Amino acid sequence: MQTRKLGNSGLEVSSLGYGCMGLSYGYGPAKREQEAIEMIRAAFDRGVTLFDTAEAYGPYLNEEVVGKALAPYRDEVVIATKFGFEFDEQGGQSGMNSHPEHIRAVAEASLKRLKTDRIDLFYQHRVDPDVPIEDVAGAIKELVAEGKVKHWGLSEAGAEVIRRAHAVHPVAALQSEYSLWWREPETEILPTLEELGIGFVPFSPLGKGFLTGAIDEQTTFDEGDFRNIVPRFSADARQANQSLVDLLDAIAQRKAATPAQIALAWLLAQKPWVIPIPGTTKLHRLEENLGAAELTLNAGELDEIEAALSRIEIQGERYPAHLQQRVNR
Repeated sequence: MQTRKLGNSGLEVSSLGYGCMGLSYGYGPAKREQEAIEMIRAAFDRGVTLFDTAEAYGPYLNEEVVGKALAPYRDEVVIATKFGFEFDEQGGQSGMNSHPEHIRAVAEASLKRLKTDRIDLFYQHRVDPDVPIEDVAGAIKELVAEGKVKHWGLSEAGAEVIRRAHAVHPVAALQSEYSLWWREPETEILPTLEELGIGFVPFSPLGKGFLTGAIDEQTTFDEGDFRNIVPRFSADARQANQSLVDLLDAIAQRKAATPAQIALAWLLAQKPWVIPIPGTTKLHRLEENLGAAELTLNAGELDEIEAALSRIEIQGERYPAHLQQRVNR
């Protein structure tokens, strides 16, 4: 697989990464450990070198399985994980915490779970309104000086926070949602990242599965699936948004590709420092996703997509109201 660099950080990874969250969290029951390990290693065997996890995924379970899966290849991969939450005894998120002493405690715990001596890319999972971003960056700077963290990043942060953070210690990457059905980052975030030389790692690049074409208004989700509470996944919204999938399907048929591959190829075409991290629990979907790295959309096709998108109004918020307040601070 071809590689890309995360902005000016010097961090070079595969042009598509692998989002490990769904193996343990968010989309129904966790996969059995050995199955999860096999999926992660299958991604590595197919050229993936960027693996994304977080203490919150489980919590803790996902980091543990990523650590076990990648231990034999540790020096050949880039592991990204995250800090920023606290958890109750039942494993639920009990609030944000990006105080410097907490960041250090999370780093030490993550190092053990990941079976490694350094975290390649350490993200603040969400901006904490109670802790100045300068304090967060200062704590990271200390961990970098100690060799425990190599690079750091932000997630769902606004342009002002990105600038303030970057001024204290260079930010390697921003991880935020970006796809054909969520293009808000294009307005202010992408120009800011380009100016500062920061890479962009889109999560949910396939619209939490919707852009694959495998979901319609009749689809039901597992009881523990996060999409059950997402307004954009209401039956009415799915029906209204089907026109976007139909567009992808029409282009895919001409390209002998799939809607998912077109959606990922579109992201890759936006900037050379954009590195999507699609996740899946199925081997055939992994192979399908990675096939997008070999697919090129020409200028005419990109213009066609742009023109068609201008006529499509996506329905439904991407988060329920109680979670929306955590993004773009």
